[in-house]
Amino acid sequence: MNAPTPHEDLSAVDVVVIGAGPAGMAAATTCADAGLRTVLLDEQHSPGGQIYRGITHTPLQRRHTLGADYWEGECLVQALARSTVQTLSGAAVWNVSADGEVAVSREGRSFILKPRHVIVATGAQERPFPIDGWTRPGVMTAGAAQILLKSSGVVPAGRTVLAGCGPLLWLLASQLLSAGARLEAVLDTTPRANWLKAAAHAWEFVTSPYFFKGLSLWWKVRSQVRVISGVTQLRAEGQAGDDDATAPVQRVMWQQGSGAWASMAVDTLLLHQGVVPQTNLAMAIGVKHHWDETQLCWHPEVDAMGQTALEGVSIAGDGAGIGGAWVAAVRGRLAALGVLRRLLGPAADATRWPEESRLRAQLQRLMRGRRFLDVLYQPGVAQRIPQGKTLVCRCEEITAEQIEQTVALGCPGPNQMKSFLRCGMGPCQGRLCSLTVT
Repeated sequence: MNAPTPHEDLSAVDVVVIGAGPAGMAAATTCADAGLRTVLLDEQHSPGGQIYRGITHTPLQRRHTLGADYWEGECLVQALARSTVQTLSGAAVWNVSADGEVAVSREGRSFILKPRHVIVATGAQERPFPIDGWTRPGVMTAGAAQILLKSSGVVPAGRTVLAGCGPLLWLLASQLLSAGARLEAVLDTTPRANWLKAAAHAWEFVTSPYFFKGLSLWWKVRSQVRVISGVTQLRAEGQAGDDDATAPVQRVMWQQGSGAWASMAVDTLLLHQGVVPQTNLAMAIGVKHHWDETQLCWHPEVDAMGQTALEGVSIAGDGAGIGGAWVAAVRGRLAALGVLRRLLGPAADATRWPEESRLRAQLQRLMRGRRFLDVLYQPGVAQRIPQGKTLVCRCEEITAEQIEQTVALGCPGPNQMKSFLRCGMGPCQGRLCSLTVT
């Protein structure tokens, strides 16, 4: 869609949805189909979010490469295209005021949208994985590698190792194998104790929609790639004897339990230990958050329809709690249903509205087995909380020991840490380090 012109009346917008992932697309389409004037904003140049990134233009047209789950996103994209939603791509939301005004920058200029309701659907982000050497060229996150694969058909050249834990690690390994990448190993950091803890929730997972999908991925990867389990420590190093931290990665070193260190030559090291809600915008708006002890991250406080304590602000999808793409789409429709009830009222024609009981049943089925995954893939302390000279804040080059020393001086929280060390004040504005610092 074209950018709004200075003469366009923006005051008549009913709903602004921020984020065009599965939750945002589902929410926007639902609102528009019920007759609300809806604007969908996203920083990318095509809809899909991270999970369905590049779905309208990916060069990987052989569908087995990215898998059937990826291509299910076409239904959401097509429904969005058929709707009356005004989609503004390349749009960066830089403020949502207390009275609901949405400040947007697009194509070199800024403008204000004044909707009656805002749905935040900013999705998830990868959990930081700070290890010694994680800033070296050749070390990147699994999510970044997947973005390159989906959007450009690019696979890592040379010897590639995946390290960490979580469902995405196995999915990416499978996709890279299908795309012809050379995978040397998977270094699995899932704590062994987690298997016993997760066993209490195993039956729910076995009877969930995810069991056979997960088993298929696990078997495919293990049948083709060396998998090293029980990894407790990781390090990315350059050429032997070279202490230059900017030199490309040459080898990955790991430790199993308290055993001896082992190493492997590598050209690309991909790190991953799960995803967490993207809370930056929600926190900036003033939405209350709480710490989730299972997923070990911040969650916004929302009701069953995604409504926050702030009137006119809802949160949908993984930004309200990790559940995956299918769950995100259902939560997007639930959030939209809450908006329809609020803006149109009980007297409105609800024949084009989604049925709440059906959505609740879908959500219950799709969330079955989620507890097993959350417990099993809860990252270990060594992976979440680095020590010594390991960099935590990459932008300002702040180490773990500097943060510990600042806490000992009396620094009361991560926001105050900015005054002591400028930690979180660099170009990423804390997106890569805030969770580790917390």
